[in-house]
Amino acid sequence: MEKTIMKNLLHCPVTATMEVIGGKWKLLIIYLISNDINRFGKMGMMLKNISKQMLTTQLRELENDGIIERKIYAEIPPRVEYFLTAKGNSLTPVIERLRDFGMEFLIPREEASVDQLHV
Repeated sequence: MEKTIMKNLLHCPVTATMEVIGGKWKLLIIYLISNDINRFGKMGMMLKNISKQMLTTQLRELENDGIIERKIYAEIPPRVEYFLTAKGNSLTPVIERLRDFGMEFLIPREEASVDQLHV
């Protein structure tokens, strides 16, 4: 039974999706870009604990998987911005639902914990 489950997970659409957007940073990067935070430096400031190397790696992987595209402007100094592709934009409803889940289930729990401290 366990071998059958593992065999099925290898060809599972959820597994395939997680290979593209899984990990600590990718969904957050996609969320930032979808909210017009699309410059490397600004993303680095918003994602406080990400190293420049990790941000670069995650952006490259998302670009290679067709989720984002990079646009280089012919300016001095050079300016680079990232945008969601059609494939990346298709993730927007999923990310919005995750945000809604957080607002509904996680934020009230945090507020309750803070309120209990003041009792």
